[in-house]
Amino acid sequence: MKLVDTKDAVGQMLCHDITRIIKGQEKGPVFRKGHIIREEDIEVLLSVGKDHIYIWEMNENMMHENDAALVLYDLCKNDHLSRTDDIKEGKVELVAECDGLLKVDAERLYKVNSFGQMMIASVRNNYPAKKGKHVAGMRVIPLVIEKEKMEGVRKQVGDEPIFKLIPYKSKKVGIVTTGNEVYHGRIKDTFTPVVTAKIEELGSKVVAHEISSDDPEMEIDCINKVLAAGADVVLCTGGMSVDPDDKTPYAIRQTADRVVSYGAPVLPGAMFMLAYKGAHDEIPIMGLPGCVMFEGRTVFDLILPRIFADDIISKEEIDRLGMGGYCMHCKSCNFPDCALGAGV
Repeated sequence: MKLVDTKDAVGQMLCHDITRIIKGQEKGPVFRKGHIIREEDIEVLLSVGKDHIYIWEMNENMMHENDAALVLYDLCKNDHLSRTDDIKEGKVELVAECDGLLKVDAERLYKVNSFGQMMIASVRNNYPAKKGKHVAGMRVIPLVIEKEKMEGVRKQVGDEPIFKLIPYKSKKVGIVTTGNEVYHGRIKDTFTPVVTAKIEELGSKVVAHEISSDDPEMEIDCINKVLAAGADVVLCTGGMSVDPDDKTPYAIRQTADRVVSYGAPVLPGAMFMLAYKGAHDEIPIMGLPGCVMFEGRTVFDLILPRIFADDIISKEEIDRLGMGGYCMHCKSCNFPDCALGAGV
C-alpha cells in the first residue's frame, strides 16, 4: 500500500474501508475496500478526517486485513458455526447456526491473542447460544500483515477449531417435587411450572412428575418412578436446605452412582446439587434450591444448557463458577449477555 495526499487520490483504489461516525446516527463504512476514488469523493474523505489515505499496491509477501481476517476465521469455524456474509472494516464475525452450547478453547484463543497484531474476541465459554447470535469477532490490527505471520499463527494454533457449538439434545425430563406442604395440598406447587418453562425453552420436555412428602424413602421411590418412566434427566425440587426435614440430598445420594457436588459458588443457587446415575454418567440428577422458583436466573441456568448438550460437568468446573457467579439482579435482565457464569 502507498500513503498519498487525499486531494491527489482521484482514480486510485482504496485498500481498506473508510469509516464515518456520526454520534447517535451512524457508524459504518462510507467507502469500501476496492472503491475507485472519484472527484466528488474527496470532500467526503476530508470530512471524515482523511487528509491522507492508503491506496492499494500489490505486494506478494503481504496480506490485506480482509484476507487475514479470513485466516483467523479458518481457525474458528466449525460445525454449526459460520461467518457473516460480508467483511466490514477488516472484521469477520462468527454466527451460531442453531441453538446450542458454545465451547471455547481458552488456551488456544490466548495463543492467537498473544501472537501479536491480531485478535479474536468471543462470548464466554459454555455460552447458551441462540440461532443467529453473533458469538465472536476477529481481525488483524494493521491494514496489511505479513503472510508469514499468518502462517505462523496457523501452525501455533493447529487444525482443531477454537470454537465448538454443540446443539441441544431433546431430553426426557422427570421432576420430583418434595415437601409436606405440597404433598398434603397445603400450598400450590409453583416450582414445577418454572422448571418446566426452562426445560421447554431449550427444546426438551417433561415426561414424568411425582410429588413426595418429606419422607426420604418416598422421595427415593419417586426418583425411581420417573427413571422407570424413561427420564434421562431427573430434577428434584424442594428439600434442599439445611432444615431437619429437608432430605433431598440424602435421596439423591442413595439413587445416584456418583455425586459431583452438593453446593455451588453461585448466588442465587448455593444449595445446588449435581449427581450422575450410570457407569458412564448417562443420567444427570439435580437437586434444585428454592431460589430457582423465584429468582430470574440462578445456577440452574448455567448448568441446564450443559446437561442438554451432554456436556459432563466436573466438580472443578462448578468450583470455578465463583468468579462471575454473583448475579447483580439488574432491573432489566440481559442473561446470558452478562457476567453471570463467566468463571468457566
